[in-house]
Amino acid sequence: MSVVEVPAGSPFGRENLPYGVFSVAGGDPRVGVRLGDTVVDLSVLLGATGDDAVFAAASLNPFLAQGPARWAQVRERVTALVGGDLPDAALHPVRDVALHLPFEVADYVDFYASEHHASNLGRLFRPDAEPLMPNWKHLPVGYHGRAGTVVVSGTDVVRPCGQRKAPDEAAPTYGPSRRLDIEAELGFVVGVGSPLGGRIGVDEFDQHVFGAVLVNDWSARDIQAWEYVPLGPHLGKSFATSVSPWVVPLAALQAARVPLPGQDPPPLEYLRGSEDWGLDVDLVVEWNGEQVARPPYKEMYWSPAQMLAHLTVNGASARTGDLFASGTISGPERHQRGAFIELTWGGREPVTVKGEERTFLLDGDEVTISATASGPDGTRIGFGEVTGRITPAR
Repeated sequence: MSVVEVPAGSPFGRENLPYGVFSVAGGDPRVGVRLGDTVVDLSVLLGATGDDAVFAAASLNPFLAQGPARWAQVRERVTALVGGDLPDAALHPVRDVALHLPFEVADYVDFYASEHHASNLGRLFRPDAEPLMPNWKHLPVGYHGRAGTVVVSGTDVVRPCGQRKAPDEAAPTYGPSRRLDIEAELGFVVGVGSPLGGRIGVDEFDQHVFGAVLVNDWSARDIQAWEYVPLGPHLGKSFATSVSPWVVPLAALQAARVPLPGQDPPPLEYLRGSEDWGLDVDLVVEWNGEQVARPPYKEMYWSPAQMLAHLTVNGASARTGDLFASGTISGPERHQRGAFIELTWGGREPVTVKGEERTFLLDGDEVTISATASGPDGTRIGFGEVTGRITPAR
């Protein structure tokens, strides 16, 4: 038996306890929580029989499907147990484990919830028109992504190919993307779904959503710009979306909840709720190891509760393992922009990375997005990292 020592200031203390799926030395994947620099194997700590058999699974989905009362019960048990002696067989240093995609992605929807990001892209793509489209402040705009290309942090991203047409070209050409970009986002994982034809209300958010992950929605801006009118993103987005391996439960984010910045005009009734689900989460974007941006999630116009309500208002079902993401997180200042197309203003204002002027991603580049949120009593809640490296087109 051993006591896990949590380093002072660690964002993975008992107030966090994010869930992930891990394996050791080629063994079977199973569910664990992170405590400091240790992964605690829940299939050993809690056993793997009865309701607890879900912790021997290779994804979080069976546990997610058990619902909010069960999530709360397990969190209470684990929080109490990790404060004392733990069986050595349950403990593994983070450096010694392989981390897997933590949940099976059922569906993936990406929103466009930052007014700063949407306004910046409007100015770039439509310089002679209003930055925001007429519908933007009335509903959370989004697109349906590709669940099968959601990958865990550390997975290489192959440069996508497709049609692209620069403004000075008479016709489109086919080839590798020349304007490959990132989008720093927060994603939300559905635990309990809803029936086809049903709806999830704004104030039912925490009865359906289990937790949050970091998301990098890789974007081929040249492919996107040529294809997105009139039906929106397709090949410019669907080639890869990276997520962090740790799912931070909503229960760990209660101290991070803040009011939304303000919505004018007031949204329609189905998008109104009595609970605030703005979140004080600070992201950091590193390009080849150099910090280039610090996007603030608390600046987001639409809340995740409103996103889920809008996603299901037409009767579309939600399912265990659904992932919906915020869209690029950006603030009012240049250093708060969560996409390189904004940060470099369409490539016209390069940033310096490792002494070189850069605009979009080159082969071999690596991007890491990390984040922490406000926790209880001045602590910080860590999300870990989502990292991806660009490899040449095939």
